Amino acid sequence: MNAKHILLAVFFSASVCIVGADNEEVGRISGHGHSILREKDFFEFVYRVTIPTLEDRAYLWLPIATSDAFQEVTLTRFEAPLEGRSMEDRDFGNRLVFFELGPETSGREIVARYQVLRREKGAYRTEERDIEKYLNPERLVPWHDKFRRIAEDTIRGIPGQREQGLALYKHVLDIFRYDKSGVGWGRGDALYACDVKSGNCTDFHAYFIALSRSAGIPARFAIGAAIPADQSEGTIQGYHCWAEFYADGEWVPIDISEAWKHPDLSSYYFGHHPANRLKFSLGRDLVVDPLPASGPINFLVYPILEERGREQILVPILSFRRI
Repeated sequence: MNAKHILLAVFFSASVCIVGADNEEVGRISGHGHSILREKDFFEFVYRVTIPTLEDRAYLWLPIATSDAFQEVTLTRFEAPLEGRSMEDRDFGNRLVFFELGPETSGREIVARYQVLRREKGAYRTEERDIEKYLNPERLVPWHDKFRRIAEDTIRGIPGQREQGLALYKHVLDIFRYDKSGVGWGRGDALYACDVKSGNCTDFHAYFIALSRSAGIPARFAIGAAIPADQSEGTIQGYHCWAEFYADGEWVPIDISEAWKHPDLSSYYFGHHPANRLKFSLGRDLVVDPLPASGPINFLVYPILEERGREQILVPILSFRRI
């Protein structure tokens, strides 16, 4: 790692809280073949991406995990074949590194190594003022009469936004199935999800957020990784996403796709996110400068590569080791 890369790593480490060496026993609850950690989790997380073969100049947007009220993140090492530029998206403050690549970087790796102390999330109050922005539509979570009618039917006669949020949560849980077959799933397209009533975590939560906003309840999306609770180290099979809605002055965390997979934990996943996860970004339609040719970023957890105006999502290797 040359001096430029060391400076980049120092910049990111200095911008977040330093994790203390606190490794007390944490609570654990288990469903059928599934465990989650309560209270807190402490682990090393490695994000490794290989640059594909390039024939021309290319651009790469790489997400960087940072601290918030529920996770203390230290970027302990950052390796890249050339210097990148740090940036944040306009609306949510998510951190990225932007690279200008060429054919000479083909096959090279970018590696980010983190230490993370993550705490279990329950309903929480916030000092945010612009809560109303989480009622705004997004490209794949638009305003639509279909959502309004379903939301009205689901919450009719139910007082209180938290109780209404619970009714919408149960509605999605009742009619959806976790199914990654066919074409169209995985984009968080709320209209597609409404029609087929299936998909992955992005589709579950896009549909819930569309219904929630149609009912006048602010809701937002976050994405990162779920860390296996029953292993001390290993690889992680892909990203995970979740949501939260705003009611009675609090953000209420939910995870409907995990509740679908583990129905005996469905009451836990309304109002909680476990400690064994790591958030990479908040929100959708992320506006950055420079912007990809395709426009605002749908959601950000995997690197986005653009060559000759064509966009490609790179799948990193994710791994962890508990400390």
